[in-house]
Amino acid sequence: MAPSEREAASLAGRTVLGIFAHPDDESLACGGTLARLSDAGASIVILCASRGERGFISDPALVPDGDLGRVRSLELQAAARVLGVAEVLVCNHPDGTLRWEHVTEFHEEIVRTIVRCRPDAVITFDDDGLYWHLDHIGVHERTSTAVSSLGSRAPALYYVTMPRGAMRRVFDSAVARGWTPPRSGLWGIVPDAFGIHAEPPTFSLDIGAWVHRKLAALGCHQTQLGMTNPFSLIDESEARQWLGFECFRRAAIDGSADGLLERLSDPVIRA
Repeated sequence: MAPSEREAASLAGRTVLGIFAHPDDESLACGGTLARLSDAGASIVILCASRGERGFISDPALVPDGDLGRVRSLELQAAARVLGVAEVLVCNHPDGTLRWEHVTEFHEEIVRTIVRCRPDAVITFDDDGLYWHLDHIGVHERTSTAVSSLGSRAPALYYVTMPRGAMRRVFDSAVARGWTPPRSGLWGIVPDAFGIHAEPPTFSLDIGAWVHRKLAALGCHQTQLGMTNPFSLIDESEARQWLGFECFRRAAIDGSADGLLERLSDPVIRA
């Protein structure tokens, strides 16, 4: 049996829940992993805490009615189809205050979703929130607390981080091709912030064969990334080199769940 067939056989009937803060987090953080797991037979569920209504608008024509949250929710649905996500759940917690507001309500939503979906694994941000975004850190905290509260019934919880230096390489390559970064939005963030000072990951997943799906899913989030952006300008070999691995560590939570992601893992890639 070929490796891909063994992988599909091993993940058929399994469920993975991704919990993120805004539409586009799923694709940026671990879109390749979600696509790989889906192709291997797992059912992927995304729980998004907010509609991202306070985000960047790359082109006002993309949001003619001014309702950015509505448009970003539609972008998330489009990205989910690219990644093979089975179900998308979008909460309506206020964008920008996820660490402080509706704490109890969001905790209960996470617990209810886990109880209903019975995932074998949950993926969320590590405590650095990819680039120290406070909403992301809030989701890390809420998810960690919710999973921990389930005790022996807790699924395996995985924290995802971005490889240090990856965004800098993507960013610099685009600039070298003549791209001019905007002053705000994702590209207004210093690229070196991504992954810096994050807890060291303990394993990585090779998503080279799925990196084109990750890029296509990111391309669905046009309000945030723009029509022309660094991800759209790098070639396939660059994408495989800089984005072809997604990095994780497992939370130290007592539970009986097996290591679903570890069975697909590779040695961690150091910057």
